[in-house]
Amino acid sequence: MATPDERRKKLGALGERIAEDYLRRQKYVIRERNFRCSIGEIDLVAVERDTLVLVEVRTRQGSRFGTAKESVATRKQEKLVQLAELYLQSHPTDLPKCRIDVVAVEFAPDGRLLSVELIRNAVEGRGY
Repeated sequence: MATPDERRKKLGALGERIAEDYLRRQKYVIRERNFRCSIGEIDLVAVERDTLVLVEVRTRQGSRFGTAKESVATRKQEKLVQLAELYLQSHPTDLPKCRIDVVAVEFAPDGRLLSVELIRNAVEGRGY
């Protein structure tokens, strides 16, 4: 039997795959998955037209601990901005714009996919 941590990781990986498929249907081009650095991870790095998009995927099953969208609190937003700045330092780009999107993936307690929501420019940066 899987531990709670193993179930959480499996659910998160499923949410990321669903988010990636959704973004591809929205004409995003996926450049990188799970970029890791000293302070954390960017789930997906993509391009939409002339914009580099760093994507945070939030996955929830049931609403006992709040929705996926609600889980991107101020502290997480600040960390995403730091991650974006580090990514851009180590991956210079010719694209004129950059933004952080969030994809919220919601599952019912029984495992049915309820919704996938794309929130464009979900986190305001410091002019990166």
